[in-house]
Amino acid sequence: MSGGTLAPRASASSGPAAFSLLDGLRYGALGAPLAFAALPLYVLLPNHYAAQLGVPLASLGAVLLGARALDAVVDPWLGRVIDRGLARPRAQVMAAAGAAALLMALGFAALFFPPVRGSNALLAWCAAALLVTSLGYSALGVLHQAWGARLGGGDAAQARIAGWREGLSLAGVLAASVLPALAGIPVMVAVCIGGLALAMVALGGAPFRAAPPHLLRPGQPAEPRAWALPWRVPAFRRLMAVFVLNGVASAVPATLVIFFIRDRLQAPAWEPLFLGSYFAAAALSMPLWVRAVARFGLVPCWLTGMGLAIAAFVWATRLGAGDGAAFVAICVGSGIALGADLAIPSALLTGVIQRAGHALGHEGHYFGWWTCANKLNLALAAGLALPALQALGYAPGSRDAAALTSLALVYAAIPCLLKAGAAALLWHHRHHLDRP
Repeated sequence: MSGGTLAPRASASSGPAAFSLLDGLRYGALGAPLAFAALPLYVLLPNHYAAQLGVPLASLGAVLLGARALDAVVDPWLGRVIDRGLARPRAQVMAAAGAAALLMALGFAALFFPPVRGSNALLAWCAAALLVTSLGYSALGVLHQAWGARLGGGDAAQARIAGWREGLSLAGVLAASVLPALAGIPVMVAVCIGGLALAMVALGGAPFRAAPPHLLRPGQPAEPRAWALPWRVPAFRRLMAVFVLNGVASAVPATLVIFFIRDRLQAPAWEPLFLGSYFAAAALSMPLWVRAVARFGLVPCWLTGMGLAIAAFVWATRLGAGDGAAFVAICVGSGIALGADLAIPSALLTGVIQRAGHALGHEGHYFGWWTCANKLNLALAAGLALPALQALGYAPGSRDAAALTSLALVYAAIPCLLKAGAAALLWHHRHHLDRP
């Protein structure tokens, strides 16, 4: 397929000679603190500022939408910088990664300990701290994904590499889902920062595959419109459409889950069990999805995961106070489906990069846009769902029947419809995304 001529086709499909257990732990370790930070940012932060600090939902939604959208547009530029940086020696790559980690740690701590009071001051502080956190987070996230894609390999190998990254990410999410309730926000912040430091040490010993010098040389003049390179690849555009629609379907429940648990189910004490069972099921299912990919392929497995997500999650619309046990079952079923969402899409993207002839040179460009889309998904979820709920009469702590019905529909019914649309789109494009 056509898609630009910035670099000759690199032989990336063979991948590293071996990817041992230790290699997997060293490479995947960074996923844990990144995901540990992501859950509080996108799940706990809205509730923290709205319910604990008294910030209005509509104003908070607008700030989250604006801050995340502004942060997202930086990601394609970060991808270009990372592609050129990966051509440098490992020590320089790690020094830049360390600076990004420091930025993320400082911003993350600032978010949850604002030194200001009053809605306007809190909104301004939240926006500024979120931008700082997200800049460091994005740089590390794009680097981590591009690093893994450059290790090469076919579908099974890339699913295994992604499985290590996302499996350890789920371990971080699992810890973040229970730690705030069990130990409090100060402990959560300290654990995240400590885990980030340890992960950077581990990444320094992970397998590394730099771009050949003739493809990307420091100081080489930039290719005009190189930032748009992925969009000239038809398969990337098709995959991105599926990824965005599926991502919005997942981002809406992630934004609203705390409100649903505390107000619709009226079971705040069960919060660690709900979140823990969801992410534990995803983590335990990861090896099964990786094995399934080796046997059935990426697209069939992702379609199966989407179908399972709908079949499990649609029942949440019928739940109310006293239905905690039923929601645990829903969390387990949809958590298993989450394993497919985490292990498969980035492996599909790596295949697109390899077939376009852009391996070992332009992974950062692709994953920069990929991360940008993921953030826009979350921004749309916060910027549209929160104001919509306020317009429908819902506010945190509400016990009004109509308001809680609106919460259930926005939390569960609309995401299931979006997920079904993503599955239909993936089926339509299946022949363009699977390897021949």
